[in-house]
Amino acid sequence: MKDDIPEARREHSLTAKASAGTRSSIFLGLGTAVIVLAAVSAWVILRWPTSKTAQAPAPTAPTAAPSAVAASPSPDILLGHFAYKEAPQTDLKSITPDGRVKLRAAAAQKFMAMVASAQSAGVVLLPLSGYRSIQDQNYLFFDVKAERGQVTTERAQVSAPPGHSEHHTGYAIDIGDGSQPDTHLKPSFETSAAFRWLAANAAYYSFELSFPAHNQQGVSYEPWHWRYVGNQDSLKTFYKARQAKKPPD
Repeated sequence: MKDDIPEARREHSLTAKASAGTRSSIFLGLGTAVIVLAAVSAWVILRWPTSKTAQAPAPTAPTAAPSAVAASPSPDILLGHFAYKEAPQTDLKSITPDGRVKLRAAAAQKFMAMVASAQSAGVVLLPLSGYRSIQDQNYLFFDVKAERGQVTTERAQVSAPPGHSEHHTGYAIDIGDGSQPDTHLKPSFETSAAFRWLAANAAYYSFELSFPAHNQQGVSYEPWHWRYVGNQDSLKTFYKARQAKKPPD
C-alpha cells in the first residue's frame, strides 16, 4: 500500500525519530558512565585508608644528632698534652734579678706578691723555670729524649712535645724551695715547706697545680709545676680546650 504521508512530512518524521534515537543513545551512554564512575568511586573510598597513621609515609630512622664534643672543634692533643699559643715577647716580665726567668706581666705580678707573702711566713719560693720558647722545648723533648735513650711515650710523661708545653704560654712556672734544693724538680718537693705553703695559699694568687697525682692527661706528678689562671686570657688558654675534649685516661 502506498504511503499517503507527503514526502516532506515523511522526511521530517524520520528525522525526528532519528533524533529521538540519538538522544536516547546519549542518555543511555551517560547513565552507564555515571553508574561506572559511581562504582569506581565507591571502590576507591572503601580501599583508601582512613586513619592518619595509615596515610602517613613510613617513618625513616632519624639521623643521630652530633654530640657536643663532636660538634666542637677537637683540640690539638699530642701524647696527652694540649697545644698552646706562644706568649708574645712584648708581654714577658722578668721575675729574677738576672732576667733569666720570665712570666707574662699579669702572672709575674701575682707571683712576686706570692713570693713576698711566703717570705713573711718564713718560706722561700724559688723560681726555677718560667717561660720557655717552642725552640727551647724542641731541645728538651727530642734531644734529651735521645740522650737518655727514652721512648717517645716515656719522654712525654715528663716533658711536653714542642708546641704543647704550658711553659711557652708564659703562665706556667716551676717552683723550688730555697731551703731544700735537693727537692728541686722532684716528686719529693711535696715534702717541702714551700709546697705545703703553696697548697694552702697559691689559690689566693690565682695559681694552681698543673699536674697533680693521677691526672687525666697521663703526665707524671709534678708538685713543682704551677700555672696562673687569674685573667680571661690565661683561663681560656688552659680550660677552653679541656671543656671541648679531654685526653684519654
